[in-house]
Amino acid sequence: MSKIVDANKKIENTVLNGYQKIEDTVVGSYKKVEDKFVDTFLKKDGETIEEAKARLQKEQEELREKQEEKLNK
Repeated sequence: MSKIVDANKKIENTVLNGYQKIEDTVVGSYKKVEDKFVDTFLKKDGETIEEAKARLQKEQEELREKQEEKLNK
């Protein structure tokens, strides 16, 4: 029984490592595309990409708050 458990652990580790590599690649690629989009279309003069993302996040939160206020009236 121990050989089966050891074999299953090896398979488990291989699958998890493979999944992690795929996930890292996909997330990394998405972040590159997101940064390029923000840089090209959403960034204002003199802003860094990080500052633009923070500004956009703040604007989205403000919009959500305004919408919630309208719904609660």
